[in-house]
Amino acid sequence: MSDQTQQPGSSGNASGNPSGNAPGTPPVNPAGDPSGNFAQRLTHRVRSKLAAGVTHLTTGSGPVLDYSSPPGDPGLFGPDSVCWKVHADFTSMMTGGISALLLQALHPLALAGVWDHSTFRTDILGRLRRTATFIAGTTYGSQRDALALIERVKRIHLDVSGVAPDGQSYQASEPALLTWVHVAEVSSFMTAHLRYVNPVLSVAAQDQYFAETARIAEMLGATDIPRSRAGIEAYLLAMQPALVASERTREVVRILMNAPAPSLAMRPAGTLMLNAGVDLLPDWAQTMLDLDRYAALRRTFVRPGVRLVAPVIRWALVNGVSKRARRRAAAARKPD
Repeated sequence: MSDQTQQPGSSGNASGNPSGNAPGTPPVNPAGDPSGNFAQRLTHRVRSKLAAGVTHLTTGSGPVLDYSSPPGDPGLFGPDSVCWKVHADFTSMMTGGISALLLQALHPLALAGVWDHSTFRTDILGRLRRTATFIAGTTYGSQRDALALIERVKRIHLDVSGVAPDGQSYQASEPALLTWVHVAEVSSFMTAHLRYVNPVLSVAAQDQYFAETARIAEMLGATDIPRSRAGIEAYLLAMQPALVASERTREVVRILMNAPAPSLAMRPAGTLMLNAGVDLLPDWAQTMLDLDRYAALRRTFVRPGVRLVAPVIRWALVNGVSKRARRRAAAARKPD
């Protein structure tokens, strides 16, 4: 989710002939192999197309950020933070984001704000992209860009208010709602990371992750934010009586699970990601959403499928956000 990418630069000479040979002749490498750089060019082409298809899922909405500058800027957390490690893997963040969206939809007031003030019913991918931009930008963006993103979201929240179907009033800037949205996200991201990236991540590192990311929620206006794994688990348990699987909730599920793939070729991967997101949900949430019927089938097929696809996606994203941010943070600033 956060490791969006720029396409690798093309190779070749100024004339646009990649091999540098005369037009119409097969490329020849120094060893005389007529295949020349064909394998290299084919690899580059496959990687570029795969990267473009993957990142289409998370780019195109919200501000465009330059993760490569200014040199030496560590952002809000820096490369030694746990959140830089957890948020670096596209596959786990994508599945975690889907899971978070489903979990958030169980809160009637959080859902009312999205229902009344969002275009998710006609642009569900746009919703995912905007979330991806915010997570990537606040994690890996420069300090200036990260703070600007936070202020932008705070301004948007001021205009999001109304009355839910049960008569309760809501406002997106309400601290308790902000805490719910935050916990649904970070708990889902951590669950995905433990399942698909590092299942032996220590409890201490998990606690550090929740403490780090709580900073963003606090800057948005959230309060009483759990800052440890034990705190997250206790919070989710305490929130269950307030959650409702309404008709609106089921409509969100329907829309999300039928979200269009960016291309025909990406449809199998998209279906896999969606089901992996469902599989990440706590058992009680799957039951509330009537998604537990095929839980055993998902465990059997989805988890191995994601573990098979994830390395291919990592291979494709050679110039992802986290990599650009690390180069930026490590770069020496030029003297004034």
